[in-house]
Amino acid sequence: MAKGVYNAPWEKAFDRILTPLEEFIHRQTTSGVLLMICAVVALVIANSPLHEGYQHFLHEEIAIRFGQYEFALSIHHWINEALMAMFFFVMGLELKRELLAGELASLNQALLPIFAAVGGMLVPALGYYAFNPTGPEAKGWGVPMATDIAFAIGALSLLGSRIPKSLITFLIALAIVDDLGAVAVIALFYTAQLDLVALLYAVLLTGVLVALNLGGVRRPSPYALVGAMLWTAMLASGIHATIAGIVVAFVIPIRPKFHPATFIEKVQDSTREMQKSIASSPDIIHNHRLRALVMTLGNGARLSQAPAQRMEHFLHLPVAYLVIPIFALANAGIPVNLGEIGSVLTNQVTLGVVCGLLLGKPLGIAAFTWLALKLGVARLPADLSMSHVIGVGLLGGIGFTMSIFIADLGFAGRPELLLAAKTGILLASAVAGVSGVVWLLTRTPRP
Repeated sequence: MAKGVYNAPWEKAFDRILTPLEEFIHRQTTSGVLLMICAVVALVIANSPLHEGYQHFLHEEIAIRFGQYEFALSIHHWINEALMAMFFFVMGLELKRELLAGELASLNQALLPIFAAVGGMLVPALGYYAFNPTGPEAKGWGVPMATDIAFAIGALSLLGSRIPKSLITFLIALAIVDDLGAVAVIALFYTAQLDLVALLYAVLLTGVLVALNLGGVRRPSPYALVGAMLWTAMLASGIHATIAGIVVAFVIPIRPKFHPATFIEKVQDSTREMQKSIASSPDIIHNHRLRALVMTLGNGARLSQAPAQRMEHFLHLPVAYLVIPIFALANAGIPVNLGEIGSVLTNQVTLGVVCGLLLGKPLGIAAFTWLALKLGVARLPADLSMSHVIGVGLLGGIGFTMSIFIADLGFAGRPELLLAAKTGILLASAVAGVSGVVWLLTRTPRP
């Protein structure tokens, strides 16, 4: 134990300082492993005697009552509408950070992943549409557009030092643009009939959130309260309620109160005051002046960070390790009937999803990246090649979380089509992950 420092056994694990990118990759990798475990558990439950109880539990209602007013949703809807709003909130904070201060902040840096992401959305959608041009099946065209960032980064991290860091950065930027496209698709094309009165309330509440931002409100509680009201208005309006998470994320302040230089000056002043105060009593429990100075320093440290940055850091853990695994448990369970497996695998929806994710994703990402390079609007980092891009394209075919989410929206009330879509998603995602890792393993020499 260092002099003056007490470490409990588990505290030593938190002494390592990680950069924001390293922290993001670590969490996404762990989240991907947890997602895989939950998906397997959901599949086992769905094909066991527990299946009926599992479905009965998901359809149990949880109600909130205010006098004569009642707000009730099934557990499945609470997961997909409310918990996933938290996921969209964190995703919105990631998008905002990347657009303002990350890989997408500079147009020159952003154009390559933007081109790749656009190709990775358009070509899979067209591939699906080729199999399902008409009828209710056509509503699933958005399913193969999305990439699951946790699974994709988790698969890429298996290759360790073989992979240049710029390739991980490229994949993250691509997946974030991909997520933004998926959010736009959900908002524009997977919206039920609009309730204009509820939509007006949603607009007014968004205005309140903007006013909080412009008024310098930095505490999360006012945003959480108004955000919850916005979520309710969105749910009533017909626009999918999870979009409220994106809206709230985009109005959270991104600038800290104190400039780093100003904060450093305040730290130095506080340090001098603490040195004077500690002479009277070194015990912070009995030294009220010292405790006040430490608390002031803590408040200053909080205000020297952007609220959006602090919220993303605070919520990333519960969303990655709790919300998304619960979503997987509730949505990845597919009952496998061996007598009907052939008809499910040859279903046009299944074939469209598999074609979009397995063929459309790598083809679209690689082709549009090549187009950006040929047009001269972007260039590959020096340590990357088109072989790396093809590998990322294959990994882009892992479409688990957002693909299942869009499938639930597109095929609501059509369980046979939803089953076919989820079968295609799980099958294509598994093959895409393995093929992407094998491709990069064989095409990338060990350093």
